[in-house]
Amino acid sequence: MSEYNSSLFLSINNIEVIYDHVILVLKGVSLDVPEGGIVALLGANGAGKTTTLKAVSNVLGVERGDVTKGSISFKGERIDQLNPAELVKRGVVQVMEGRHCFAHLTVEENLLTGAYTRTDGRAAIKASLEKVYDYFPRLRTRRSSIAGYTSGGEQQMTAIGRALMANPTMILLDEPSMGLAPQIVEEIFEIVKDLNSKEKVSFLLAEQNTIVALRYADYGYILENGRVVMDGDAKSLSENEDVKEFYLGLNKTGRKSFRDVKHYRRRKRWLA
Repeated sequence: MSEYNSSLFLSINNIEVIYDHVILVLKGVSLDVPEGGIVALLGANGAGKTTTLKAVSNVLGVERGDVTKGSISFKGERIDQLNPAELVKRGVVQVMEGRHCFAHLTVEENLLTGAYTRTDGRAAIKASLEKVYDYFPRLRTRRSSIAGYTSGGEQQMTAIGRALMANPTMILLDEPSMGLAPQIVEEIFEIVKDLNSKEKVSFLLAEQNTIVALRYADYGYILENGRVVMDGDAKSLSENEDVKEFYLGLNKTGRKSFRDVKHYRRRKRWLA
């Protein structure tokens, strides 16, 4: 396990995930997210990033997946046997890949569904709603719009805002940049950074856009074929020659495509 955990806020210890009792997807994955940290989970499509997040939020069962080995702890307590609603009450909320909104509800109605588990009263929920609108001014102007007719960026903001309505201390953010224009991606990551610094929300974010993720994260883990093949602070990863070549598309002679890199060479380098 990494030495990054200043305080074991979220700790994933050597987990194995199997789908349909046959397909081994995660193979001994370990990682830590310290309190107040932003940790990026990087890798190509199919590397196991989404499965890792779903293992934490305990929603694998609906896809016939199961954590068969290892453990997951939050604030020093095992959480891998809790149901998703109990996890939300403890402050762990996942924002799913693909901007899952209730398309037939308004933006504001979507946001309010995030407060479903709260018991602190209408005034507190209203205050949280105003805070969401402060972080996402676009949503304030679109509050009465049907979510299904808003832009992809607005739907992503709605999904993150809905998670914030649960008063989380940990957000599992899955592929926030997917399908969005670069300007919107930067806007969303800036908001993530603000939420981290001002609201003290910790983030574990799965992301294929390695360049953006490492710019905003404190630390990163790279997954390949269900295993952690490299980890380190964001700066060192962004400067690492292997990461530059295989995940940022750069090498010492300039830009390089994944198609130009032989798979066996990549595997040999990671496993050396």
